[in-house]
Amino acid sequence: MDVNVNYLAVFLAAVASMVVGSVWYLPSVFGKQWMKLTGVKMDKSQPTSKMVMMYGGTFIASLLTAYILAHVTFLSHTFFKDSFMQDALTTAFWLWLGFTAARLYVHDTFEGRKGQLTLLNSGFELVTVLIMALVIGWFGV
Repeated sequence: MDVNVNYLAVFLAAVASMVVGSVWYLPSVFGKQWMKLTGVKMDKSQPTSKMVMMYGGTFIASLLTAYILAHVTFLSHTFFKDSFMQDALTTAFWLWLGFTAARLYVHDTFEGRKGQLTLLNSGFELVTVLIMALVIGWFGV
């Protein structure tokens, strides 16, 4: 079986994930709470090279996530045969629950992180993959 992936959808889904992160972690949204829970202080005087590496690496990770989501969505759609949008959203939810939320919980539990941080980050990841799924579902195969 050939798996068809729409690469424009993957690229736009990765861009969308960066937008979601930019909004989610604004100080006026969840940024202040996140900084308090993690102890991270946002230093605006970081070298440009470090910022390029951080955001570049994050974008590459987002591309990988979007590609895998599109790939597995195609497989789900081949099996379930619902609308591509429905299969994209359902696939995103189940992948998030099993591979993101559950794993964040395990790591945060053993690292002694606060439950609020686990919920905040898990919520961000859920919104991110659902937005990615909307983009992927909209474009289809």
